[in-house]
Amino acid sequence: MTKPRLLGLQLLFGWMNLVLAIPSIYLMFGMPLVMRQHGWSGTEIGLFQLAALPAIFKFLFAVPVQRVRLGRGHFAHWLLLLSAAMLALYWLIGRQNLIDDRVLLFALTFAISIAATWADIPLNALAVQWLPRSEQLRAGSIRSAALFLGAIVGGGIMIVVQSRMGWQVPFWIMGAGLLAGCLPFALLRSRAALPERAGDVPIPGVVADWAGFFNQPGARQWTLMLLTSFPFIGAVWLYLKPLMLDMGMPLERVAFIVGIVGGVTGALFSLIGGRLVPVLGTARAIVLYLLAALCSLALLTVTVWVKLGTGWLIASAICVAASMGAVSALMFGLTMFFTRRQRNASDYGLQTTLFTAARMAVPIAAGVLLDRLDYNGMLAGLTLGVLVAFGLAWRVRGKVGESAQSVLANETD
Repeated sequence: MTKPRLLGLQLLFGWMNLVLAIPSIYLMFGMPLVMRQHGWSGTEIGLFQLAALPAIFKFLFAVPVQRVRLGRGHFAHWLLLLSAAMLALYWLIGRQNLIDDRVLLFALTFAISIAATWADIPLNALAVQWLPRSEQLRAGSIRSAALFLGAIVGGGIMIVVQSRMGWQVPFWIMGAGLLAGCLPFALLRSRAALPERAGDVPIPGVVADWAGFFNQPGARQWTLMLLTSFPFIGAVWLYLKPLMLDMGMPLERVAFIVGIVGGVTGALFSLIGGRLVPVLGTARAIVLYLLAALCSLALLTVTVWVKLGTGWLIASAICVAASMGAVSALMFGLTMFFTRRQRNASDYGLQTTLFTAARMAVPIAAGVLLDRLDYNGMLAGLTLGVLVAFGLAWRVRGKVGESAQSVLANETD
C-alpha cells in the first residue's frame, strides 16, 4: 500500500474517532456547566454521568458486530448503520432545547452513548483489518490525539457555540462531521469484505472467542498493563481542574491551562509517542513512558504538598498531560497489536471494556481518598498506583515486546 494511501486511511480513522468522541464529551463533560446555570442540582448532574455506562459493555456490543454479517462490506456496513442511528438521534435531541427536560435529555444522551460506543467497534475493527501491523502503533497515537482534541472541541468549543448560536447548532455541526466521515467508508466498503468461512469449519462460541484472546502469547501480561498503566494518571487529569481552582487559580485560567494547553500538549505527545515506539522498541517504550508518568505525578504531588506556587503547578500539569498522551498512544497501539485479524471486533471490544472499567473505577477511589485525605493523600495514592504499574510494566515488558515483535514479523513473512 502506498504512503499517500496509508496516510489517507490514518487521517480517515482519526477523523472518525474524533467525531465519535465529541458528542459524549460535549453532553457529559461540557453540558454540566450549562446544567448548573439552569438550576440542576449536584446530584442530578452526577446521576447524568450514568449515561456513560454503555462503554463498560462494549464487549457485549462486539458480539453481534463480529457474528452478524451485513453483506460483504461487513464492518463498514455496521459502521454506516450505527452512524445513521446517531444522525437520527442528533435530529431528535436538537429539535428543541431540552435543558429543562431532564428525563428526555438523559434518555437521548444515553442512546447517543450506546450508538457511539457501538460504532467505535466496527471502526477500529476496520483499522485492524485495513492497516498493516507496522502502521497500527501510529493509528493508536492518532486515535489518542483525536481524543485529546475531542476534549477541547466537545468540552469547550461546542459550549461556546451553543451559548452564542443556540441549542441546535452543535448537533448540526456534529452531524455534518459524522456524515463527512461516513462518505469515504461508503465508497470503500468493498475493501471491508472478509473471507468467507468454509462451511465445515464451526464458528467458535463467544466464551471461546474471549478465551482465545487470553491464550495469545503475552496476552495475560498485556492485560495487566491494560488495567494499570493509564487509569491512575487519567484520574489525576480528571481532578486537576478542581485542584487548581481550590489552590486559588481563576476559573478562566484553569480552563485555558488544562482544557486547551493541556489538551494540545496531550495530542502532540500522543503523536510523538507513537512515532518514538518503533525507534525505542516496544519493551523500552513501555518502561520509559510509565517512568515519565511516574515522574510527572511525583512532581505534581511534591508541588501541592510543599506549595511551590503557581508556576510549578502549571509546569507539573503540562508534564502530566505530556506523559498521559504518550502512555495513551502506546495503550491504543498495543490494543490493535493484540487484536487478532480473525476476531477484530470481539478482541477489540473485550480489551476496551477492561480498559474502560479500570479507567472508571480508579477515579471513584481517588474521590474517596480526596474526601478523607485531601489532595495530598489523593495524589500520593495515585502516584503509588503508577509506581505499581511501573513495576508491573518492568516485569512484563519483555513478554509484551516479544509478542508485538512477533506480530510484525508474522505479517512481514
